[in-house]
Amino acid sequence: MPSESVIAVAGSSGLIGTALVYALRATDRRVLRIVRRAPSSADEVYWNPDTGEFDPDTLHGVDAVVNLCGVGVGDKRWSGAFKQSLRDSRIGPTEVLSNAVVDAGVPVLINSSAVGYYGDTGNHTVDETAGPGTGFLARLALDWENATASAAAAGVRVVLTRTGLVMAPSGGMLSRLKPLFALGLGARLGNGRQYLPWISLEDQIRALLFAINRDDVSGPVNFTGPAPVTNAEFTTALGRTMNRPTLLMAPGFALRTALGEFADEGLLGGQRAIPAALEGAGFHFRHNTIGEALAFATAPKGI
Repeated sequence: MPSESVIAVAGSSGLIGTALVYALRATDRRVLRIVRRAPSSADEVYWNPDTGEFDPDTLHGVDAVVNLCGVGVGDKRWSGAFKQSLRDSRIGPTEVLSNAVVDAGVPVLINSSAVGYYGDTGNHTVDETAGPGTGFLARLALDWENATASAAAAGVRVVLTRTGLVMAPSGGMLSRLKPLFALGLGARLGNGRQYLPWISLEDQIRALLFAINRDDVSGPVNFTGPAPVTNAEFTTALGRTMNRPTLLMAPGFALRTALGEFADEGLLGGQRAIPAALEGAGFHFRHNTIGEALAFATAPKGI
């Protein structure tokens, strides 16, 4: 895709979206930000995904749309209302964008998804050929991906980015963990044997750019580092990176009492997911181990 291409981004104010917009502009691409408020500049267009209001004419001439919308699954305790908001913030907006992409003739849709698609895989390694697992997160990811059906049926190149936990210098999971580890309160969760599929923010953005540019990349793509680790291994690695002890353990029953259903699916279960599609397409990670990713994420400067 030529450097003068136009890329539209929904969800551009989040952790990944902010970094992606910066990276796109650094490569001289024009970025069109899809926003829910009144546009304040020429590089913004308005939409209301709750009502389906979006003028596809605003996407004419756009080379790719990147959809990063979605409320964080760990932002609140999983009440029925919050679980519905997780679905509403993903599925409806994705359907709106998919239809707009078709109407405007945009050739590429890069759509967020998550490794939660696979459910809890235990010690079993999974790549993109694996089917969906069970549980709320697996169903959420499956329905989220299916919301791109109209675009795929129209011949749009759709990439479903099944993202793991993003290791970033600020924001994301590490922003909650680093203060605890700094106080020597870092702890493995439950038995610590559940797998944690991670990716550095830098590699996440590089992989998104790779997916935008490569015509041979489509369908589900695991956005995870090449060496997933257990929660116990992650805890040890973060403690080592921060030079703090990690002797504590948070019992599963305590996590369930404090966090409810999210504890089982979001903390005590995990996915041993590997990036077979990315690596098969020739993508090379800059951070191949959790130690490298954490060194990047805890350095004074990052992406």
